[in-house]
Amino acid sequence: MKIIEHKTVSWVDFEEPSHDDILYLHEHFNIHPLAIEEFFTPTYQPKIVNYDNCLFLSIHIPLFDVENRTTYSGELDMIITKDHLITAHRHRIYQLEKFFHDISTSEGKRRLHLTKTPAHLLYTVLNILLESCFPRLDHISKNLDHIEDQVFAEKEKEMVLEISIVKRDILNFRRAVKPQRAIIESILQKENTLIPSDLKPYFQDLIGTNIRIWNILENNKEIIESLEETNNSLLSNKLDMTMKVLTIFSAILLPVTAYSNIMSMSVSIPLTHSPNAFWLHAGIIIIISILTIIIFRLKKWF
Repeated sequence: MKIIEHKTVSWVDFEEPSHDDILYLHEHFNIHPLAIEEFFTPTYQPKIVNYDNCLFLSIHIPLFDVENRTTYSGELDMIITKDHLITAHRHRIYQLEKFFHDISTSEGKRRLHLTKTPAHLLYTVLNILLESCFPRLDHISKNLDHIEDQVFAEKEKEMVLEISIVKRDILNFRRAVKPQRAIIESILQKENTLIPSDLKPYFQDLIGTNIRIWNILENNKEIIESLEETNNSLLSNKLDMTMKVLTIFSAILLPVTAYSNIMSMSVSIPLTHSPNAFWLHAGIIIIISILTIIIFRLKKWF
């Protein structure tokens, strides 16, 4: 547990909250018991609930798993009271940790962010978390550019897995970001004394930021799907060409194989006892192959 206090506003942050943290909230804060229960219960869908003396929010932040190269949802629960912003998360959220550290070590930033109301601090936290999405989106765009270059550099097989990884990353990113707009809109729609009216235009701006993120994700989704389709088409075309070449070789070798089988029969074969029999039969095989190729060319089969 970490606490920052400045004048009348406090920020309490719990990372991987435990049973002792639950007792601490019950003993030191006048918070509705259901809000505390929601606070420490994992939720799979973002939500916002208005209680008598507090506002509970649960949002999911897109975080990146470096080892598996994909985005996953990190839950961030928040309770707003008249004088406190209380946050809890089970995953490390770097941007939140950095912001907390900056405020705790800078008197100027404490005056800037902890002077008005917890709702103003809430807006700043949400704004930082949404803005942190843009560098990750830029990273996805770079991956898309790399895939495009490799696809047209005849490395289609290598890009099959890469396309799948980026496609999963975009899908998980979309899953984390999409519900946040409804949560922010709910903050604006709910009549709550904890959210000052002068803050509503700022929360409206957060909706605009969320829409920008969503539009970039939609564009990335269309790009990766187009690249996947193009990559599959090129792979299919290469496979068709390979099968065509193999079919041509099989067709050319068919009459040669038939001739060789005839020559291997245990009967009297012309030219068998000739000293030049091998070269004569080899010449005949070559002539048969050339005639087969000429016939294929005349028929425009290749």
